[in-house]
Amino acid sequence: MILLEVNNVTKKFGDKVVLKNISFKLEEGESLGILGRSGAGKSVLLHMLRGMDGYEPTEGNIIYHVSYCEKCGYVDVPSKAGSPCKKCGNTLKKIEVDFWNDKKYTYNLKKKIAIMLQRTFALYGEKSVIENILEALYQAGYEGKEAINKALELIKMVRLEHRVTHIARDLSGGEKQRVVLARQIAKEPFIFLADEPTGTLDPQTAKLVHKALKDLVINNNISLILTSHWPEVIAELTEKAIWLENGEIIMEGSSEEVYKKFMETVKEFQKPEVEIEIKEDIIKLENISKHYCSVERGVVKAVDGVTLNIREKEIFGIVGISGAGKTTLAKIIAGVLPPSKGKYWFRVGDEWVDMTKPGLHGRGRAKRYIGILFQEYALYPHRTILENLTEAIGLELPDEFARMKAVYTLTSVGFSEEEAEEILDKYPNELSVGERHRCALAQVLIKEPRVVILDEPTGTMDPITRNIVAESILKSRIELEQTYIIVSHDMDFVLNVCDRAGLMRHGKLIKVGKPEEIVSLLTEEEKQEMFNK
Repeated sequence: MILLEVNNVTKKFGDKVVLKNISFKLEEGESLGILGRSGAGKSVLLHMLRGMDGYEPTEGNIIYHVSYCEKCGYVDVPSKAGSPCKKCGNTLKKIEVDFWNDKKYTYNLKKKIAIMLQRTFALYGEKSVIENILEALYQAGYEGKEAINKALELIKMVRLEHRVTHIARDLSGGEKQRVVLARQIAKEPFIFLADEPTGTLDPQTAKLVHKALKDLVINNNISLILTSHWPEVIAELTEKAIWLENGEIIMEGSSEEVYKKFMETVKEFQKPEVEIEIKEDIIKLENISKHYCSVERGVVKAVDGVTLNIREKEIFGIVGISGAGKTTLAKIIAGVLPPSKGKYWFRVGDEWVDMTKPGLHGRGRAKRYIGILFQEYALYPHRTILENLTEAIGLELPDEFARMKAVYTLTSVGFSEEEAEEILDKYPNELSVGERHRCALAQVLIKEPRVVILDEPTGTMDPITRNIVAESILKSRIELEQTYIIVSHDMDFVLNVCDRAGLMRHGKLIKVGKPEEIVSLLTEEEKQEMFNK
């Protein structure tokens, strides 16, 4: 039975056409993948299907075919028409809902449309895992022992038995995403929308979430619409797919067919053969450690005796699996975290600054020359991109100069001049996830740092955008005389862009050398997590 019809849908933001004449159908229990590079319109389409404010179609309509209880408002799949309502026992009736125009049914439909968004975890941060899941079950009409049993079943299915009492805000990104999945399934949805649900996760953790999606959604015959910047995930998890390019469907077919055609457009990255003059050291670490005290684990050695030098205009990779100490070391280098012990010097001009000393003459002097883009970045949602790149970060420049500087910086992260001019007056929610990521990188670069630290820079990117960003890093290294430190578990990206890399395990720096040398030292566990294959 047909569950969803998208009929000739066009969406404009101002004069910009984001989706153009989109049409497709989804049957009950069917899974659909949406492929396309960053900015193709994937997220806008999913937001529209969910009924999120501001995403109503400019033209066309979205029709949901469901069964509906006129007595209590319960919604189920169309094949349930004629059967008793699970909530009140009244007979379900088959209806056709024009989703954005028939307000009578919209509220009840939205409650049964599940969605997983990248970065937006939609959890009660101060409540435990079990409390978060129970809350969703109570809203779905479960009570008492039945709710507890169902919660435990969901926790087992998302493999979080070891995190039942943990507070949601203290979980890792992958753990949070699995709690979100359990909460959404608790709603007993008739359709599940997943927008880049594993975009910021390492491949190993992503596999856990993908398996949970398979077990909880696909194997339970719940209709699924999935976008992913990993095309092979679309091929693995969905039956059919559509390929979006500049807001239009350019191909529709089996997921395997669409995946193969899409991958033909992804050219293998070629590192430009340009002679780069790597200068003298700009960073020196000597026996740096960062230790924490934990009630559960005692003394935690997040960083343990690291000695390292990084040279000016070098692109240096810090690699390792989750929990190896990469991000903690990056925060020490950025001056965000003081080390527990050891020595750290940062060169400003011809002078070496002692970064272990606080104040204006210590790390305060050097911090302004160190930019850092964390994985969990945030743009100011109610300011335009131009404002995000200037006054919102304290950069006060004459209007014309600010615009010129913003365009120049945006082109250094992979936008064309025309694209850069076009997005300056847009707001972050009008851009794709990948476009927002590049704008956040531009926000760091526009402050003219000497060293830029990128924490998992490829997490939100499709293969094409990933190559664009790799090229922009290499280009800006030359044009802006930039030094980069790339913190990553994406070894393919490190091989493409880094001059040297350091392998971390359990807080220790095991080896520094050419990226190819580091690959030869990886364990099987490290290879599984650090290569998306």
